[in-house]
Amino acid sequence: MTFSEMCALIAEDYRSHGRDWTRPGFRTLFWHRFGNWRMGVRPKLLRAPLSLLYRWGFRHCRNVYGIEIPYAATIGRGVIVEHQGGIVVHGASVIGDGSIIRQNCTLGLRSLDRLDEAPIIGKRVNIGAGAVIMGRVTIGDDAAIGANAVVMQDVPAGGLAVGVPAVVKAKR
Repeated sequence: MTFSEMCALIAEDYRSHGRDWTRPGFRTLFWHRFGNWRMGVRPKLLRAPLSLLYRWGFRHCRNVYGIEIPYAATIGRGVIVEHQGGIVVHGASVIGDGSIIRQNCTLGLRSLDRLDEAPIIGKRVNIGAGAVIMGRVTIGDDAAIGANAVVMQDVPAGGLAVGVPAVVKAKR
């Protein structure tokens, strides 16, 4: 990723978050984008101070806002982190364009034996407050995950997952 590409993504995130640079979701995505960009800086000697700066920003967002999105996660364009607090995204997770993540959501692993089996979220997915999506689960485009749902199976495009454990229904 070039510096200009990173700036373009940050500008999109800024617009997606209501043109408010003080929102914790925007700040977290800023540090996520910065972390991705700094990995392409060569040589490593130049990358080292950028890595220290990224680590500071990541920990600030995690400790102050309660939002943990590591640079290794794949985040699409126009993703909105709606409310601060309790959001944890595993580094192998993929989140599609235009998705919305609300407070207390977890996108993680089912087992420490399979560290690469994280959720894959499609485009324009609406994830409700307190939702937990665990393991190699694929959430289709335009799906909705209800508040406090525990999703451990695939959700088709346009589907609705509600309950503990989540039951997949047709979206109305």
